[in-house]
Amino acid sequence: MRFDILGPTRIRLDGERVVSVGGQGMRALLVLLLLDAGKVVTTERLVGGLYGTDPPAGAANALQSQVSRLRRALGARDVIEFHPAGYRLVVDADAVDAHRFERLATEGRHALAAGDPGRAAGLLGEALSLWHGPALADVGEPPFAQASSARLERLRLDCLEDRVQAELERGRHRELVAELQELTAAHPLRERLQGQLMRALYGSGRQAEALEVYGRARRILGEELGVDPSAELAAVHLAVLRADPALTAVPGSAATRLGLRAQLTSFVGREDETSRLHALLGESRLVTLVGSGGAGKTRLAGEVAGARRGDVCFVELAPVSDGEEMAQAVLDALGIRDAGLLPPPVSGRHVPDPPARLVAALADRPLLLVLDNCEHVVADAAELVDRLLAACPRLRVMATSREALGITGETIHPVAPLPVPRAGTSTREALGYPAVRLFADRAVAVRPDFRVDAGNVERVLDICRALDGLPLALELAAARLRSLPVTEVASRLGDRFRLLSRGSRTALPRHQTLRAVVAWSWDLLDEGERLLAGRLTVFVGGATLEAAGRVCGLPEAEVVDLLTSLAEKSLVEVVGERYRMMETIRAYCAERLAETGEVEERREAHAAYYADLAAEADPHLRRGEQLEWLRRLDEERDDLHAALRWAIGTGRAEVGLRLLAGLAMYWWVRGRRSEGEGLATDLLDMIGPEPVSGLEQEYAMCVLVAFSGESRTPELRERLERVRPLVPPIDQRYRWPFLGILWPMFTGPPPGFALDPSSAQTALAVADPWLRGLSHFGIGYLQLYGDDAGGAERSFGDALELFRSIGERWGAALTLAELAELAELRGDRVASHALADEALHLAEELESAEDIAELIYRRAMGSVRAGDLTTAHAEYLRAAEYARRAGTPEAVAAVRRGLGEVARLRGDLDEALVLAHEALALCPQGWYSAEETRLRIIVDLGRIAASSGDGAEARAWYGKALEQSPHRYLLVAGSAAEGLAEVALLEGDAGGAARLLGAATALHGTATAHPDAVRTTAAVRARIGDTAYEEEWHAGARMSRSEVLAMLGAYPV
Repeated sequence: MRFDILGPTRIRLDGERVVSVGGQGMRALLVLLLLDAGKVVTTERLVGGLYGTDPPAGAANALQSQVSRLRRALGARDVIEFHPAGYRLVVDADAVDAHRFERLATEGRHALAAGDPGRAAGLLGEALSLWHGPALADVGEPPFAQASSARLERLRLDCLEDRVQAELERGRHRELVAELQELTAAHPLRERLQGQLMRALYGSGRQAEALEVYGRARRILGEELGVDPSAELAAVHLAVLRADPALTAVPGSAATRLGLRAQLTSFVGREDETSRLHALLGESRLVTLVGSGGAGKTRLAGEVAGARRGDVCFVELAPVSDGEEMAQAVLDALGIRDAGLLPPPVSGRHVPDPPARLVAALADRPLLLVLDNCEHVVADAAELVDRLLAACPRLRVMATSREALGITGETIHPVAPLPVPRAGTSTREALGYPAVRLFADRAVAVRPDFRVDAGNVERVLDICRALDGLPLALELAAARLRSLPVTEVASRLGDRFRLLSRGSRTALPRHQTLRAVVAWSWDLLDEGERLLAGRLTVFVGGATLEAAGRVCGLPEAEVVDLLTSLAEKSLVEVVGERYRMMETIRAYCAERLAETGEVEERREAHAAYYADLAAEADPHLRRGEQLEWLRRLDEERDDLHAALRWAIGTGRAEVGLRLLAGLAMYWWVRGRRSEGEGLATDLLDMIGPEPVSGLEQEYAMCVLVAFSGESRTPELRERLERVRPLVPPIDQRYRWPFLGILWPMFTGPPPGFALDPSSAQTALAVADPWLRGLSHFGIGYLQLYGDDAGGAERSFGDALELFRSIGERWGAALTLAELAELAELRGDRVASHALADEALHLAEELESAEDIAELIYRRAMGSVRAGDLTTAHAEYLRAAEYARRAGTPEAVAAVRRGLGEVARLRGDLDEALVLAHEALALCPQGWYSAEETRLRIIVDLGRIAASSGDGAEARAWYGKALEQSPHRYLLVAGSAAEGLAEVALLEGDAGGAARLLGAATALHGTATAHPDAVRTTAAVRARIGDTAYEEEWHAGARMSRSEVLAMLGAYPV
């Protein structure tokens, strides 16, 4: 499927079959999505683009309808994806003529700048051929169209001027005159076109006419704009007057290319870098490409040099060993030899040294000198380059090295490995990454049937990530596909140096194997650098300066110097405040560390450092510095997990438990519970059934973290019961205060938390302000379940005040969510939204996907109660994205339940039933925190049955919900009562239905505005009249909650 918008809107299928899109509004929506093809376009931007800054009421709903009609018109529902923020048209940018035009125009401009007018003319001509009328010709006048079409038309003129310039540089002056006369008549204020017409006329032998063009242009500019011609146009005028030969010269026709090899493979990626280097070479006389071995410095330098205008000399320095050899290598590359046949003593000639001869040869010669691979002679290279640049003003130098030359005037251009996509990237997206494209390109060269597809994309991504996107390593890996399947190549990368040992026979020796590439860098290190490089390999995610000093066992001052040196030699890269090794370099240095016999000593130091860090972080996670420490743990996460895995694998129970206890709150707040669950389960398996003496709280935390996942085995449940006595009462000291909230999440309130005056007083007397806030929060929950909504609101308010006073966002967000729910239930939607928005803002600051999902889910429930199903559906979908990202089963189940409820209220009972059963299957059993969601799903299944007219099945579902702890889940019991009211109405008992609706209000604490309750209420009033309804309703509403629950328990189900 291809799309044309550079003219009337067209969709072309199967090559050339054209499909029209009816209606200006639909075409406008399509074009707006096409302008950002493949990207999510926000709902706000779509509404603003179609309707302006003051859209009519219901614009968002109208947009939804337009999207549905457009999907039908396109004949493929999945071509337009819904996203929480908006919509995405799932097409490649190149499938849209406007994007293809921009790509070709940019490539053509680069080719023109690089001195290749023939290629430039072809690309620019192809770009212009895509136009078939004015841009966005048939979309009407929506607000977005004018600016978008004007931009495209401007780019069209720029491209046209570039194409003319390319043709002029090819010497096609005569052929261009007529076209340029038409263009200047149509665009008299475009000075570049006027100058190009002057060049074309002069090149055609029509100098007088060229001068007339300038006079006419000067007059028009003065009359229309009140300005004189630009300096550029005035320069063309002067050149015509002087009959400057440069006006008709064909650039690059006499340029020499010394030492540049013709390449046998395609150049993949680095388009932006190529443009940047051309620009740098225009600004600086010395540009050094710095990067690790195998990063692609040589190839990039060759591509840039080959595209330059003028003379180029490329010199390979790998074989040379000192400064004199280097100068001689440059002389040899330039073809400069000693004169005469006799040696100097006989001939009487004085022969200057090689550097002096170079200065003499290059003194006034415009040349780009490329010095490739300077790292092993970096000091000599710096001295020679400095001397040459000082003496040869028209010389420019581009060097490649694993270390900068370090002289005044040097511009450093870092050459990083190719970008690598993250795990889970689709095939279409993966092929947009240069690392994947390079691997695929080289793989096809050795195995023509190879393609990256859905079946192998994950393995290809594994290879690209494992090799850090290093071009040479990717090429070596691709070469192995000649004899190994891609899955086998991916699985063997643990021994990468053995696997990647067969490069091109014609490559330089250090580029023939991966080991040789890294060994070349290692051999250039001194003893101190080698010592630190080996010890750094125990870090899997990089190290801060402090961590490197502690773990590597070296004085801080020495570590600073050594790390700086390793960074300058491209053995480590500096990312923020961290020093990181590429995995390939790390693997080689780890082999060298193993030879010293100190691996275990370093790993033990590594684990001890990170256990201390986790313990240090714990209190900060409950204070105002929470975000700073969360970010620090994010940065250290890979090493924290690696230390924990090492402790598990080597039987270090104490350090393992300390690490896990220190990370529990981090995992929870950041929504990374699944990571913690797996590590906790492995740690428990290593420790065995009995807790470690002195680490009982840590052991209890480990059991709870393991229990938070989906693998709740009978053995794990037994351990949960066994650790119950290990959880201290709320008034006793918690080494890890997070245990005080984690325990009740799964088991209910902790020991000593019964709601009586003495227990409450004890709980509120704890010294730790966070635990005190937690006590207020827990008391609020008990009051809520005990029919004291007012007391609960006060307790939640006290908890919020404490959490705010210490700057703890997570506890504040949880408390705000409960206060928002209470405000919603008493009918104050304004207050509820304000509280929920504040909670959501805090959760977003914490980047907690799970909590964000929960909060958006609650807002969606409020939208359902308000009858706004469109907003509710959008919010549930947004919550679903966060729930999926968090990977927590109860959040995913809750969102499925919500979407099923919306489907039922819209009348799609089949979809509702599927979603409800999916939600029930996903919802964990035995979790205190997930039980309410599970019971809500059961109530929903009753409502679906009732909506289908099956009162008996509905009654059975409601009975099942009411059997399970109704005192703890009064809101669910209230919903069940409302459902039973609907069943009673179906069975002809309208009075009983009214009484049940009143009883539901007694449980909820206020009358609800849920669409089900509103619909049932209206139907009952219509059946028995307002007076009878009020009598029966009040009879139910006056009952205490205990009486209501007793009545519901006795209700026939």
